[in-house]
Amino acid sequence: MVSPSVANGSSAVDPDTSLADRARGPAPRVKFCGLVDPADVDAAVALGADALGFVLWPGSPRAVSMEAAGQLRLRVPSSVLAVGLFVNASAGEVAAAIEHIGLDVAQFHGDETPEDCEHSSIPWWRAVSMREAADLPRALARFPRAQALVLDAFCEQYGGSGKTFNWQWLLDEPVESGAGSPLRVLSGGLNPANVRHAIELVRPDWVDVSTGIQVDGVPRRKSLARMEEFMAEVRAAQCAVLSAPKPRSANT
Repeated sequence: MVSPSVANGSSAVDPDTSLADRARGPAPRVKFCGLVDPADVDAAVALGADALGFVLWPGSPRAVSMEAAGQLRLRVPSSVLAVGLFVNASAGEVAAAIEHIGLDVAQFHGDETPEDCEHSSIPWWRAVSMREAADLPRALARFPRAQALVLDAFCEQYGGSGKTFNWQWLLDEPVESGAGSPLRVLSGGLNPANVRHAIELVRPDWVDVSTGIQVDGVPRRKSLARMEEFMAEVRAAQCAVLSAPKPRSANT
């Protein structure tokens, strides 16, 4: 397929910069998820989002076909990660989407085992449904080769919940972190009103938002005003984090 950087005239990233390095940039980085409309993709790129998510599961109201996602991908510069979201897709389906769309990251939201995820030819993220503090260390032990764990509130259905979970759990449950451990992506219920507090409390590597920036009642369209406000709150939080000590667990 045509390189996105060539298609849209943007400059490519340094060829020596690996996908792993791009995912581990200054924290927190921002992923806008559930992009469907070309205008929303263009706005997200212009606002400085670090990754864009395309939902390839037909059961989602924000689902896009592989062909449509490929066209949207052409609007994304190579400096922005293209993430494909899958739910119980076969290894062949994932491989075809990676090739056709030009994905940088595969994100798994179904019942995929570590072995299923490791069939991916590109870095992969694993969604974790948070019901209690122990869910994070359990996921780290089960998916140690994930590039990132997407921490979301538990819900019965597949896909994101659109709701927050108890962020204090991420402080209460001690876990090992370091250069070789999966990144933490905070997801679920984030919006312009709470993302700054979330970042200051949790200090995630990434924040991931979809419902919190959409037009009310229109899941397939994003609100430019909300996207702008979300990015402004993230930048404000980044500045605050640089000058503040890390929050302590309630148990210390």
